[in-house]
Amino acid sequence: QVQLVESGGGLVQAGGSLSLSCATSGRTSSSYIMGWFRQAPGKEREFVAAISRFVGVTNYADSVKGRFAISRDNAKNTVTLRMNSLKPEDTAVYYCAANARDINTFVRGAMDYWGKGTLVTVSS
Repeated sequence: QVQLVESGGGLVQAGGSLSLSCATSGRTSSSYIMGWFRQAPGKEREFVAAISRFVGVTNYADSVKGRFAISRDNAKNTVTLRMNSLKPEDTAVYYCAANARDINTFVRGAMDYWGKGTLVTVSS
């Protein structure tokens, strides 16, 4: 069993920056593709970013490319999402997720584990 715990959410003005962190416990995070999804009020959960196990291959949603950066530290079992140039439409609950298969299935939302989420609110 793996537990994912997100932190770092909060309120930020448009154009600002925020970093989210996901700490994993249980099995080592290097066993998993890791990444983030988000769900805005009244909308479906959507893919944000993913990172491969070791070589750092990343994948981003078009809506966040060039603004968000995902990284991981397998020694510390953490994954970080650095969010820059935030927009009001980035407002959502952000969920950390883990998938033991591959990035393609991760992007499609087939997860093995989910965190409980952290709220990011971007004011205009």
